[in-house]
Amino acid sequence: MTNPPGLMISAPASGTGKTTVMLGLLRALVDDGLTVQPYKSGPDYIDPAFHLAATGRASFNMDTWAMDDTLLAAVSKQAAGADMIVAEGSMGLFDGVATRGQVGFGSSAETAARMGWPVVLVIDVSGQAQSAAATALGFARYLPDLPFAGVILNRVASPRHERLTRLGMERAGLPVLGALPRRGDLKLPERHLGLIQAVEHPDLEAAIAGYATFLRDHVDLSALKAAAASVETTAQGDLPKPPAQRIALARDAAFSFTYPHLIEGWRAAGAEILPFSPLADQAPDPSADLVWLPGGYPELHAGTLATADQFRTALRKHAETKPVHGECGGYMALGETMIDKDGLAHQMAGLLGLVTSYEKRKFHLGYRRAVLSAPLPGFQAGTALRGHEFHYSTIIEQPDAPLAQVFDADGNSAAETGSRRGTVSGTFFHLIAQEAP
Repeated sequence: MTNPPGLMISAPASGTGKTTVMLGLLRALVDDGLTVQPYKSGPDYIDPAFHLAATGRASFNMDTWAMDDTLLAAVSKQAAGADMIVAEGSMGLFDGVATRGQVGFGSSAETAARMGWPVVLVIDVSGQAQSAAATALGFARYLPDLPFAGVILNRVASPRHERLTRLGMERAGLPVLGALPRRGDLKLPERHLGLIQAVEHPDLEAAIAGYATFLRDHVDLSALKAAAASVETTAQGDLPKPPAQRIALARDAAFSFTYPHLIEGWRAAGAEILPFSPLADQAPDPSADLVWLPGGYPELHAGTLATADQFRTALRKHAETKPVHGECGGYMALGETMIDKDGLAHQMAGLLGLVTSYEKRKFHLGYRRAVLSAPLPGFQAGTALRGHEFHYSTIIEQPDAPLAQVFDADGNSAAETGSRRGTVSGTFFHLIAQEAP
């Protein structure tokens, strides 16, 4: 299989403006008449929704720690019909974990090398000029076999600043593909898990259109298109199978963190996805075989969820005979109580005894490997799953039976084992893939 030509948009670190460059580039290429397939390297629940808004095509995660060869091949096949691929990296280009996962350590460099996508390095040149070239040169040569397209200079202060920085890049032999002047309005709104969700942006279409105009004015789009490349792949695979035939999926501003490759796999296998909104006090479809509550920001809507009586009553009714599963925010919503940042306790569904608190924030971040102690919808006991955890809540009470033995990327035990009670289960990690046997 020959994939469309692609690029990896990456950076030395988080906070360089990589996402705004990505969104502007995606839309500018679409405006040029190209069908563009976006990807996100690594475990991110938020950026793919922005990519979808910019291109009109679903964006998919590629994760070398959590995904095996066959799943990566299946995800890469989602680019069929596209003229060009543009992928966005996570954190810094070479950032991953210490212990090898399914096929790698989870860095964006691994994804780029595997797919043959030349790297475009977005560098924040604030406070430096020629010195930025030393950073870029190090990234270009750190892995000699990694294809490297060039750099985009971001937050350039003046024409003089640009000229000096370009001189450094010229001396290092690195192509400058663009230079973006410093602008305070080119920053997406953020909150504690990073960017706000795409559905919450006050005027996302206008923002993306503005980024595209900005990129077109200051980046050499022709050079970027010419730099795109890929490698031929022979691996074959399928996306994950659905855990049930009819799946009631919570989907609103409180519950939106779903990995696109899972939803696409469920649909491709013939499952019916039945969306509903707990925030609108909607009941899950009573004909559903499974209710799935993904993660999101329920802590920002705890008061609303506590008064969503129709939703909670229907959820309890469903759980009398059929399975309910929650991930992270969905898991907390299935619990007894959620305590918000102000110390106010809000009653949740009460299907599990879990009590969580945001009053004293505690950061939980990283890959997770879970070996199921009991069946989970779609998986037998003993199955090993790969996922990712990212939240600030603290467990106050977790009285139910643990769902799994959970480990971090280096094999250390994690306290967040998930819970199960009857037909109800929940995990703090977001499922990415089943581990290869």
